[in-house]
Amino acid sequence: MEQNELTFNDLPQVIAQLRNEVMGMKRLLIKQQEENWKHHVRESRHKPMTVEEAAEYTRIPLGTLYMKLGDGTIPATKPGKRYVLYQDELDKWLEANRKNAVPLTVDEENDAILSSHKRKPNKSCWYD
Repeated sequence: MEQNELTFNDLPQVIAQLRNEVMGMKRLLIKQQEENWKHHVRESRHKPMTVEEAAEYTRIPLGTLYMKLGDGTIPATKPGKRYVLYQDELDKWLEANRKNAVPLTVDEENDAILSSHKRKPNKSCWYD
């Protein structure tokens, strides 16, 4: 099919060949995206960190970090005497506190709205 000139009669064969090539490239792209997704899932950023590791990761002085942990500015848990921070939550906190913040995705916006609302008031209070 390596002709210099195409005729009208050759169009169905040429289109079929192009379609096959496009479908092959589509399959390769889907396969590559799946491999990238699997690699991304394995590389979880939800890793627990100590305060010292978080200070080194964020490059925030240890005293400032403890102050922000104490007033609840930085997301962390305290199951006992020590704070536990997660890398992905620190990343989100850092991004949210930027002066020119990156826009949130729709899912992140919905999560933020849902987390900002308290539980519904008692129905008995509605009729007062």
